[in-house]
Amino acid sequence: MKLKPARISAAQMPPRLAQSAFELFAERGFANVNLDQIAARAGVTKGSLYWHYRSKHELLLAACNLYYRQWHAAVHAALAPLPDPLERLRAALAFSVASCVLDRQNRMFTISLFMLMQEDALARAGWAQFYAAVREFYIGLVAAAQAAGRLPPGAARRRVDLMLEAMEGLKLRAGFEPQAAQPAEQQVIIDSLLGIFLPQAAQALPAGMGKTQTPRSKRTNQR
Repeated sequence: MKLKPARISAAQMPPRLAQSAFELFAERGFANVNLDQIAARAGVTKGSLYWHYRSKHELLLAACNLYYRQWHAAVHAALAPLPDPLERLRAALAFSVASCVLDRQNRMFTISLFMLMQEDALARAGWAQFYAAVREFYIGLVAAAQAAGRLPPGAARRRVDLMLEAMEGLKLRAGFEPQAAQPAEQQVIIDSLLGIFLPQAAQALPAGMGKTQTPRSKRTNQR
């Protein structure tokens, strides 16, 4: 006997539609997705979709908010059992690399969002708010590690900005050099980012990683 699909409650509908929109936007880009496809992915009618969201733009913002909430919840859960400030920073970097760089779905969604928000003020404002919250989160981790003597003193805000800039650049680089975002690169990426806060970490990396190499000709001329 064929079972009927489970009924979706009204409370479940908005997050289900937002998740479906997120998945499709990550797979195809915003311009290549329509409301029929989102409704079909969610397993609901287009009429049901319109009951909760009036446009694809509303679903875009809902998908963004879903991504932001899930990121914050997951990173805090990853850090919860760790008391040591430096280990908390290291765990946050490991989570961010896995979630934002190595996870192709998340990476493609944010890259598509970067393109769109150049012309969409609401999408841009939402990302700016999320980015500011992530920045303050990392500044707090770095400041706590510095206060505990686990990191050398320094400008926490500027170092966090450099780390976030490096991570966003790595997402874009993965578009033309996919090997840069492979699981085999995860530890090297984490160590390189940690080296921004803890220079000793960069010293353990292979030659060429985490520090600038001086060309042989320049070294010769400096003697």
